[in-house]
Amino acid sequence: MHFSVVRGIADVAGSIINGNYYNITTLNYYNYTFYESNSTISNASACYLVLPELHPIVLSNGTWVNGTSCYNPYYGIGLRGSLGILIACLFAASITLTLANLGKHGRLFLRQEKRFRAIGRRWQWYWMCFVAACAIVGGASAVDVDRDYLQGLAIILQSFFFYLMIPGLLGVVWEGVRHWGSWQERQAYDQDPFSLPQNDKRSRKEFFMPLIFYLFAWLNFFLNIPRNWGGFDAQSSAEEIDATARPLATDVRFKIGAISALAAWCIICWALQHAVHYYKPRNRGPLNSSVGLIRQTPTRFLLIIPLLLIVIGYTLSASFLWGLNPGNIDANVGWLYGLGYSPTFLILIINEIDGFVRRNEDRELIDQRIARGLTIDAEIGFTGVRKPWWWQKAEDRFLTPEQRLKALTTEMGGGPATSRNIQRNIELGILPIRRPEEDEEPFRDQEAISGTAFSIGDSDSDSGQSVSQRTISTTASRPQQVKSMLDV
Repeated sequence: MHFSVVRGIADVAGSIINGNYYNITTLNYYNYTFYESNSTISNASACYLVLPELHPIVLSNGTWVNGTSCYNPYYGIGLRGSLGILIACLFAASITLTLANLGKHGRLFLRQEKRFRAIGRRWQWYWMCFVAACAIVGGASAVDVDRDYLQGLAIILQSFFFYLMIPGLLGVVWEGVRHWGSWQERQAYDQDPFSLPQNDKRSRKEFFMPLIFYLFAWLNFFLNIPRNWGGFDAQSSAEEIDATARPLATDVRFKIGAISALAAWCIICWALQHAVHYYKPRNRGPLNSSVGLIRQTPTRFLLIIPLLLIVIGYTLSASFLWGLNPGNIDANVGWLYGLGYSPTFLILIINEIDGFVRRNEDRELIDQRIARGLTIDAEIGFTGVRKPWWWQKAEDRFLTPEQRLKALTTEMGGGPATSRNIQRNIELGILPIRRPEEDEEPFRDQEAISGTAFSIGDSDSDSGQSVSQRTISTTASRPQQVKSMLDV
């Protein structure tokens, strides 16, 4: 008999389960099974609760009256859902701050250079928006994790977006460190364009470091995300957890993914040390170099890099211990929110505060150029002349000498710019165009109608010296017409 009677009084035709009478013949006909561990009756297509406080009725045609589906919200919002709502609201507010910083630091006040693209300073804020979006979805999903009687899509969404948040968080910290080093390089390059060549050991390191970092970051993504996430909701009983959920959440792919995230964190530390070593005053000796590294490192990196290590350490521990795993509905929520979402939110907030404190890099570079100009003028004893107010409206007044030379050559001619100018002038009729006369043949060289005749006579003198006599005769003629450079 397919239907198993676990509790109640059974007779030939029916049984009492949790105080409710059911017809066993009907339940067997539709392949229903009663599960005592969670008080549900289900078959391959439907699942209903048979708790003592509920009174469902099954008719002879298999229809349930007053039935409650196992996947409908049944409980109230618990601690996990409450903290999830709070996290979702905080990360949603952080997106507005991120967009404000993106507009502030992504705006250009100087002509973009090929060596320092504007997209480089914007990537950090793009990754922050991505991380906040993942945290919002994960936090909102925690509400249904608490309310559902049997776990379904909610626990899958929270686990999925938590692990998806990890490579984005790596990108936030990496792009912040990488761009800080690029900003130090840009300031040094602006002072002396020839001080930092592009074929030395420093430049080769800066070429390979992003490739190595994103190799580990994408390895973390491809090991954790593309998988069958359906097993995370198999937590209806202890047997089901041991057979499906626990092996899936602690498999070898999650372990290697966490280790790859740790390797990416090491690359971030290497990039920070590289920037301090090449673009800040050097300190000799291991101890002095370590102290100098801490002193020269911006405060935000001293805070967010350890916070990132906390998140990575939590994911690494969760890949080995089921009791700490974010997909475990019975785990203490302090692990997930205390070591997962809280450090992530602090990383974003620290970057937001730093973004509001720092100035736009183009504006900062403009002030540095003005200060250097004033210093040079003072060294040569030139006090300068006060410019009128409209002088500040001039374009390209903060270009470097090299950029100004390129701009001048573009305006005066050379390359495609000259071709466009000539074409525009011809279309506007600015250049005079000479029309050939009817009797002229434009593709034949002109013959001289009259020219200059030279007659040279030589005679011997008594001294034996030769004296040349030159007779020059010139007749009036029409000047020669030159039609092209071939006629010259």
